[in-house]
Amino acid sequence: MKSPMYRFALIATVASTFLINVPLFASGTDDRIESAAKETYVFKTYLQDDNIKMQSKDGLVTLTGTVSEASHKSLAGETVAGLPGVKRVDNRLVEKDGAPAAKSDAWLITKVKTTLLFHSNVNAIGTEVLAENGTITLRGEATSVAQKDLTTEHVMDVEGVIKVNNEMTVANAAIKTDKSAVTNKADTMGEAIDDTSITALVKVALLNHRSTSALKTTVNTKEGVVTLGGNATSAAAKDLAGKFARDVRGVKEVINNMSAS
Repeated sequence: MKSPMYRFALIATVASTFLINVPLFASGTDDRIESAAKETYVFKTYLQDDNIKMQSKDGLVTLTGTVSEASHKSLAGETVAGLPGVKRVDNRLVEKDGAPAAKSDAWLITKVKTTLLFHSNVNAIGTEVLAENGTITLRGEATSVAQKDLTTEHVMDVEGVIKVNNEMTVANAAIKTDKSAVTNKADTMGEAIDDTSITALVKVALLNHRSTSALKTTVNTKEGVVTLGGNATSAAAKDLAGKFARDVRGVKEVINNMSAS
């Protein structure tokens, strides 16, 4: 029969082993969180030029550093929050020196351009954006009348925009066909967008739009299929949330389970 002293020594050994392994496990999880964040589409594409530092401790992630615009702060926070193992995000990111003053024309131009970049069915790169006292002027080339109209619709719903003058030209049929082929090829061969990034992009896109910014929308993504939940103020707001989400890059389908008051 084993002595009480032996049993005490055995229990102490097991306990000490457990206490040693828990920090090691937590450390491994924290390392995976940091590396996983850097591999997301959002960090590699939208945030690649920002100076973002990340520290994770027991699943509590602190973000520090500078970003070029306010939406990048939101994107970083939402992306990290959606990673496995993350319990909470302390987002201390700030806009870098020289960033446009809030509500200024330069600030509004940046916000409009960012919103267009989130959406897949507009020509964000080929659209020139000008602003004067809340009036946005769009120039450049659209591949179709439908794309031109959609660009106007997206921009008109950006917070701070009062009026939109869309001076974009529409390509002729031959050019439109060529550009469509290029777009389809880019979509097929482009980098796959992970579910965590899609969720973050949808959340920030909805925040950028005036009609959906105040909605308490939940967003879940699985293999590119986005499910929206929460409450909408009206059936029209619910439909707009679904429409805006459907046009976000990487989204294959939207299941809109929002309730409408």
